[in-house]
Amino acid sequence: MGNRVWSDKKRFIWILSVLLITAFIFTSGISYKVAHDSLSEQISENTLPLTSDNIYSEIQQDLLQPIFISSLMAQDTFVRDWTINDEQDPKLLIRYLKEIQNKYDTVTSFFISDKSRNYYHSTGVLKKVEETDPIDAWYFRVRSLPDSEPYEVNIDPDTANKNQTVVYVNYKVYDFDGNFIGVTGVGLAVERVQKLIKLYQKRYNRRVYFVDTEGVVTLHGDQYTGSQTLQDSPGLEKLATRILTSPSASLSYVRDNKTVYLNSRMVSEFKWYLMVEQEEAEGEQKILNTFWVNIGLGLLVIIIILVIANLTLGRYQRKLEVMASTDKLTGATNRQMFEINFTQSLLNADNSAVPVSIILLDIDYFKKVNDSFGHSIGDLVIKTVANMIQHQLRDQDIVCRWGGEEFLLLLPNVDLSHAADMAERIRETIAQRKISVNEHEIGITVSSGVAQYNPGEPSADLINRVDVALYQAKDRGRDQVVLSH
Repeated sequence: MGNRVWSDKKRFIWILSVLLITAFIFTSGISYKVAHDSLSEQISENTLPLTSDNIYSEIQQDLLQPIFISSLMAQDTFVRDWTINDEQDPKLLIRYLKEIQNKYDTVTSFFISDKSRNYYHSTGVLKKVEETDPIDAWYFRVRSLPDSEPYEVNIDPDTANKNQTVVYVNYKVYDFDGNFIGVTGVGLAVERVQKLIKLYQKRYNRRVYFVDTEGVVTLHGDQYTGSQTLQDSPGLEKLATRILTSPSASLSYVRDNKTVYLNSRMVSEFKWYLMVEQEEAEGEQKILNTFWVNIGLGLLVIIIILVIANLTLGRYQRKLEVMASTDKLTGATNRQMFEINFTQSLLNADNSAVPVSIILLDIDYFKKVNDSFGHSIGDLVIKTVANMIQHQLRDQDIVCRWGGEEFLLLLPNVDLSHAADMAERIRETIAQRKISVNEHEIGITVSSGVAQYNPGEPSADLINRVDVALYQAKDRGRDQVVLSH
């Protein structure tokens, strides 16, 4: 009869398992088909790469103009002749810079002479750039650029107006013989660039922003709520390397439980990546609806199996509880569970006026064992010591693996004298034991500190007292027991 019942149980579990697998395969198949069709429709209809191309074309008109202007200034014979001729009559250059600024509607135009280090601005000579001034670091960075990189784009406060942040285009200037003579350029207000980004977002219904080659978000609209780097952006952190090592990429990620389609493209003139994002289309709501149907069916089947498998799960749960409360190597109580019992024992001692003692035990010269025989033998020594300690304890006593080779023993209803006797008995037992390894015998000794709980004493103070006693035992030559009074 018993065999028949067991056979019936097995048959029933098998049927339910087949039902579960069949249900999930069926529902997953439906989900996959709907998701595949919807995603294909999304990609084909939204044409994110084409949108990115359109935005890039507008950037060439709106944002690349300052690079063109700076290039013209760097090649202007007036600027080069004036600089070569010892920068006579600065008013001529200042007027030139002012005309550039007015003609092209930039927020600033400038020229720094490498010879005089004067910072010429459309409003006059602002200062002399100095290598020791952190504010002028940009100039010396641009100055050291290789010839293959004639300009740099950076974002800094306006030298003439500290309250305004500017996107600068800094262009190297050479004389007619190819010698470096300075840096010129123009700047756009960040607010103006942000308005352009806002315009792109509104026109194309996409999220638009820029990142540099390190993944730092350099420019974005005023409604941008993402992280300041790709590496810190949820969902994008795993894709950052792929984006930053490719001239262009089309991919997707999950943000706030929504699929986001992303197209990245390197704007080589700025050395920034143009990032255009589009959240999942409304059509993908079908995927979500199907998903919830699958969840409902799955939960129904899972509940049936869980009811039948309750006893088995209970057994595994008890096993997991043991694993969660014990040290994997030694089987001793781990620190988390020990601290719970420790706190309760001290509370009982305060309420019932019963003694509680602890022993802190450390294996002597354990590092030599590891160094001489390897960590596997070291683990064997720790396990052996743990077993010998456990055999000397009562049922209500608790041994915890406190550290690598340290053990902390909790002894409820034991005063200092009896705890000392127990520590001495454990010490003698361990000292008499030899472990044979590859024709070698390893002798083990331990040092111990013993302390009794004083009513109302903070647990940290009790641990500290027993720790001091342990170190006194080590200082006195090891293989001994020291009491903390």
